[in-house]
Amino acid sequence: MKRRSRFLAVLLAAGLAAAAGCASSSKKSDPALGTRQLDCLVVQHEHDSGGSSGSGLRASPGYYIVFQTHEGQATSTYRLEVTRQQFIRFQDGDRVKLTLNNNILVNIQPIND
Repeated sequence: MKRRSRFLAVLLAAGLAAAAGCASSSKKSDPALGTRQLDCLVVQHEHDSGGSSGSGLRASPGYYIVFQTHEGQATSTYRLEVTRQQFIRFQDGDRVKLTLNNNILVNIQPIND
């Protein structure tokens, strides 16, 4: 009986180890995740109106800025939600440094030439 219990325990442990190894090797890391800093150009401002229009779910308006940057050989465009103060502060044509964490805007700083 003891022998059979040990055998089952060893078999179970080996099975769990194999399953854990397979699960970790199948994950692909997303290069967009993590903290990144991008030098960007402000190209457009967009504003969603606030919530009293029939199907509008927002209680307050949404402010967005569209940024363009070069990542390697590609030109990337990001449309990110910003605060009202950031919406007013940064104008089209401004060069800025964005800090993104998991593609969520953390900070915007002007780039002074």
